[in-house]
Amino acid sequence: MDLPFDVGDLNRIENFLGQGDVEASLPALLELRDAVEEYVETEFATTDEVQYFCFSDAFERLAYRRVEGDPRTLVQVGAPFDRLYADLAFAYIQSQEHALARDALMQAVRWNPMHCAYRLDLAEVFHILGDRREWASLLFSVLERAADAAHVGRAYAGLGEFFLDEDEASAAAGCARRAARFAPEDMVTRRLITHLMEVASDAAELGEDEATAALAAQGIPTEPNAEIAICLIMCATDASRAGDRNEAARLTLRARDLVGENVVKALIQLVHESDAELAAERGENSEEDRDANA
Repeated sequence: MDLPFDVGDLNRIENFLGQGDVEASLPALLELRDAVEEYVETEFATTDEVQYFCFSDAFERLAYRRVEGDPRTLVQVGAPFDRLYADLAFAYIQSQEHALARDALMQAVRWNPMHCAYRLDLAEVFHILGDRREWASLLFSVLERAADAAHVGRAYAGLGEFFLDEDEASAAAGCARRAARFAPEDMVTRRLITHLMEVASDAAELGEDEATAALAAQGIPTEPNAEIAICLIMCATDASRAGDRNEAARLTLRARDLVGENVVKALIQLVHESDAELAAERGENSEEDRDANA
């Protein structure tokens, strides 16, 4: 059975959506969604052994494996179902249909659980709908999965607003410091810093150790997930070996922006040493096999 649409179909609809023409794009998106859901029901049924995803690249697939620990066989589908649902959510948001936008974004996350922009948008929709628990939970989930510094910054900024609302000004200050570090120009970061200065100026002057301790006391990671940086370096190493220097550089820079240059250098050395050990083990095993067959 052929896939229900290709990227060209979605690109054409996104052109209308980008021009603000929701009336033209929404019916077309709904038509594609209905076709996708019918197709998924018959062709992509989830089981205890198999799950289907729309990962953007090999990095997202590897990161999902390491972060989620999902033991099932992961099958990549041939069409961007996640983009379809994200576009649909955008159209609903433009129409002030936030509950429908929530449902669409949940599907976008389902198809690509490592795409943190979807999680951040979904968190904001839950915030608008008044579900503070899901708002905070999704922001926390971004800190576990984010591979881009801007996403880390936005998640900390959102959590800072959450903590201000909870009268946890010290934790909010810790979030503000990290938001300013990872996404200093982001509107959400600037809004948090302004709000913090207005309602808790004393907390804004806390030292780094105190702010970090306040975050840790709330169970909030004080740094991005090192597992994500490791995945970025592993994929950068693979890209370099394949001769794709641009991709290797892009992935390495993303890792550097997450964990810093010194940590990245250490991770690169660790990956190289691990690969060398694995190659040596394979060589020894090959020699043993040859000796056994002699």
